[in-house]
Amino acid sequence: MSYSTGYGDPELGGPATAWRDGWPVYDRSGTVCVIGAGPSGLTAMKNLKEHGFGVDCYERETSVGGAWNWRHNRSPVYAGTHLISSKPFTQFPDFPMPDSWPDYPKHTQVLEYLEHYADHFDLKKSIWFGTEVVKVEPAEGDRWDVTTRSTGGFGGERIHRYAAVVIANGHNWSPKRPVYEGLDDTKIEVIHSAQYKDAAQLRGRKVLVVGAGNTGCDIAVEAAQQASKCWHSSRRGYWYTPKFTLGRPTDQVNDLMLWLRLPLKARQFIAHRTLKSTVGDLTRFGLPKPDHKIYETHTIVNSQLVYHLGHGSITPVGDIARFHRNDVELKGGEIIEPDLVVLATGYETKFEFIDPALLGIDAQGRPKLSLHAFPRRQPTLAVAGLLQPDSGLLPLVHWQMVLFARMLRLREAAPAKAVAVQRKLESELDRRWTSAKVKDTSRHWFEISHTTYLKAVQRLLDEVSVEGAAR
Repeated sequence: MSYSTGYGDPELGGPATAWRDGWPVYDRSGTVCVIGAGPSGLTAMKNLKEHGFGVDCYERETSVGGAWNWRHNRSPVYAGTHLISSKPFTQFPDFPMPDSWPDYPKHTQVLEYLEHYADHFDLKKSIWFGTEVVKVEPAEGDRWDVTTRSTGGFGGERIHRYAAVVIANGHNWSPKRPVYEGLDDTKIEVIHSAQYKDAAQLRGRKVLVVGAGNTGCDIAVEAAQQASKCWHSSRRGYWYTPKFTLGRPTDQVNDLMLWLRLPLKARQFIAHRTLKSTVGDLTRFGLPKPDHKIYETHTIVNSQLVYHLGHGSITPVGDIARFHRNDVELKGGEIIEPDLVVLATGYETKFEFIDPALLGIDAQGRPKLSLHAFPRRQPTLAVAGLLQPDSGLLPLVHWQMVLFARMLRLREAAPAKAVAVQRKLESELDRRWTSAKVKDTSRHWFEISHTTYLKAVQRLLDEVSVEGAAR
């Protein structure tokens, strides 16, 4: 089935059983559609299959891995990319990473891990590679019509009707590009971090890196080693944590404090004291002072940034005021002359194939979802992996999809109870699953505390575990 679009294949529909806007619709009965074969899509497929569902997965690229597959056009991965969450908090709970791997595996190892996951659970035979979803529309009976087409330019569009849909198209593929005065007229080369793939792009150049997120800091560190000059522009202050604290990966130390049930203020006190004794006051290097306490935004995990700041190979600067033809003016009036600007300014969350109202998307582009996964009044629709946790993502998506699969089974076994569970979910549409008050910026829309989130998922799993269990 690999690399096929499925057009004309009886396994994906047979004779048309309905019509939509003059187009035939091929009924896939109780099958669930999964959009995307990245980490979230793979674990959605695996858990739905384990609960007895047939699954069709559509992947626009020609292999699995999503954002972690650097061969994909939309992948944000660059040569130096490593995990910022340690191995135990990144691996799927039922498929551990090798013990011989480092605490923070490289992107090539993560892709290898995902490929082995797909092979181990025999998922690839259900994936239609080279096929993109162009439209998802509601149909009668809480079902969905999914329109697909080949990304290779052959064949026409085809509509299949599914019992449910999981959207797993990721949220790190559509670059967010800030608007600056003079940007369109400057002669300076300006790229987004999505276009950055290798440190050779920086070698011997004067580089301005814009953005204080994890990607921006990683690229600034690479520029410190390869460029002739590196400026690092940040608008606001953040908390910078090393990858190792007390001899352990930092996220494991944080998790220990959560396991001990220390109050937030106690954890903040310990974290501030620890950073003061290890990282120190970074304002002395010229970085902005954070305007919030630690854990009120996700911290920047980078052990090398402070090293290069201390050695003078990274020069912190403020926000950009405007671009001139041959230089950049900063707020405050300082002029710098880079010949390459890298905009590490994040990504927009986009769902181009579905009516925004179905996901409660507001004017700013933010979807309104219970547990960041389940839309209002759509019990057979879920969004997988739309999270920014203080740990690894993969285990959280695993349990998201276990919950969704069991909720679908509950609709068959106990419809009245399924409605009650759905209402309970919808009553928490506006809840933020964090242990601290988090800034309400687009960068932190999907911020969660992994322990708070998992407890909420567990409570719902307890409610659906009997009738909604796998057949």
